[in-house]
Amino acid sequence: MFDDDLGLDGAGGNGIGGDGIGGEPRIPEMTVSQFNQSVKMLIEQAIPEIQLRGEVSGLARPRSGHLYFTLKDDQSQLRCVMWRDAARRIESSLGKPLRDGDAVHCGGRVDVYVPRGQYQLSVVRLTQAGVGTLQQRFEGLKAKLNAEGWFDADRKRPIVSVPRRIAVVTSPSGAAIRDFLQAAGRRWNGVEIIVVPTRVQGDGSAREVARAIGLAQQLQPRCDTIVITRGGGSMEDLWSFNEEVVVHAVGKCSIPMVSAIGHEIDVTLCDLVADRRAMTPTDAANVALPDRDSIAEMTRQFRKRLDESLRNQIRRLSTQLDFLAERPCLARPDEWIQDRHQMLDYLDQNLQTHSRRILESGSAQLSSLAASLDALSPLKVLARGYSVTLRDNGALVQSSADVRPGDEIETRVADGTFRSRVI
Repeated sequence: MFDDDLGLDGAGGNGIGGDGIGGEPRIPEMTVSQFNQSVKMLIEQAIPEIQLRGEVSGLARPRSGHLYFTLKDDQSQLRCVMWRDAARRIESSLGKPLRDGDAVHCGGRVDVYVPRGQYQLSVVRLTQAGVGTLQQRFEGLKAKLNAEGWFDADRKRPIVSVPRRIAVVTSPSGAAIRDFLQAAGRRWNGVEIIVVPTRVQGDGSAREVARAIGLAQQLQPRCDTIVITRGGGSMEDLWSFNEEVVVHAVGKCSIPMVSAIGHEIDVTLCDLVADRRAMTPTDAANVALPDRDSIAEMTRQFRKRLDESLRNQIRRLSTQLDFLAERPCLARPDEWIQDRHQMLDYLDQNLQTHSRRILESGSAQLSSLAASLDALSPLKVLARGYSVTLRDNGALVQSSADVRPGDEIETRVADGTFRSRVI
């Protein structure tokens, strides 16, 4: 049935029935393209249409609008393609985008992609069959960790705006670290980036990732930010970042963390517990590092505002100086001093006048008081022939009863005193 396509004739020297060396039948020779085309025809004729059930994994959405994914069960997998028109119609009927972990019923025809010799299912019908086993496990872990508070917003810490050291936990040979370093080089140069190597896929990789996070925290000098990242892949490829050991390591990390696992459509539990989630490794560099162009523009704006502020202040102070320069005390300081001298002379004259008046008034009052005091003075009485007698203790003798025989007394007269004894 392939004779026409392959250019073979059953009776010719290139046919299967022809004799080879020693009479052995010759095997027909064909190109790889001819062989793949023959397989394509065989499969399409043998299996015109098929209905399968499985779980969606590794979903890819290129800009063409076509969808590429793997349909898998517990033991096998099959590549599938959904062309743009079918994808629009099917997702419209589903009422939501198709995503990894969806359990689906698929209908279509088996096709062979001749350039790669790869057979695939061209999906023309698809209905939802529930949630896949791996997706169910993901949702269960997510609900458990959420109930424990690992995703709470108040646990999120701000990322250092201008870091000096960044640790990147990833595979040193993957595309993720190359994308991150290229984006970091374009964005900011003043940072030291340290790669903490680890496996990011396969058995035991989750514990290695958790151990690498611990090592990143021990680096000295201490890092300002830790970035955990890897490239895209199927849900199975990214599953290490859904393991509780990794989620706990990220949640307990003492340094703010940025998580960039897979592509934009991929969401892992590691993304949810980290302080910031980035869509891709390139976006992780944008989140963890400042933009040099933005910093330069901000610096220019600050300098412009500072210059304008200084100019305004200079203008304001200049206006104040002009105002002060017009004040008489500054414009004609000698006149101001002369006015003050004249005022001092006037005040001095007033002070002298008032001082004389006060002294004269006080002197008159003092003379009047002295005359009154002199008139009341006991000495005046003594001058008229009276005397004052005092006991030896200084007490005034006012009565004969105040003394007894033998007491010594002192008598004061106008021109002196004398002592005597009572008999």
